[in-house]
Amino acid sequence: MATNGGMQDVSNRESLFKSWLAEYHGILFRVSRSYARSASEAMDLEQELRLQLWNSLPAFSGKAKPSTWIYRVCLNTALTWLRTRTRHERKFDPDAELNRIPSANTSPVDHASEAEILEKLYASIQSLPDFDRALVLLSLDGVSYREIAEITGLSEGNIGMSLNRSRQRLTNLMKGVTHELVK
Repeated sequence: MATNGGMQDVSNRESLFKSWLAEYHGILFRVSRSYARSASEAMDLEQELRLQLWNSLPAFSGKAKPSTWIYRVCLNTALTWLRTRTRHERKFDPDAELNRIPSANTSPVDHASEAEILEKLYASIQSLPDFDRALVLLSLDGVSYREIAEITGLSEGNIGMSLNRSRQRLTNLMKGVTHELVK
């Protein structure tokens, strides 16, 4: 049976977890979208990220910023999830058509172009090697080299070189996309 202090700890943990989900939901969304191949897979992965964050929360020591720690947990979870993806694969994605519904404030042509570019960007990011994918995702999210170094365990100097190489790979993958869409 939990003592009153134990109940307080659970309450504090729950409160912290809820506030982090509200503040850092974008991290979970971008990581899940970058590592999953479909909307339904991304939803599954995001749930896995939430679960792992909850389970890992007692290990948060406060030495790193919450966003840095959350990225580390999410990226490690996504990489583990990738290795076991075969059990997550689905032959049919019922959400695929729902994701193609345009919003009310964009024209169908604008929405199709934006959606196509975004879809091709995510597909290009997904085709990068795991480490490059993580670096590009962190960079696109505006994470500093220092924080990327904390998350990945590399030195800041190595982050710069590795990130430039990763960006070049992504640029090469995206070259044909912009030409296709401009036609």
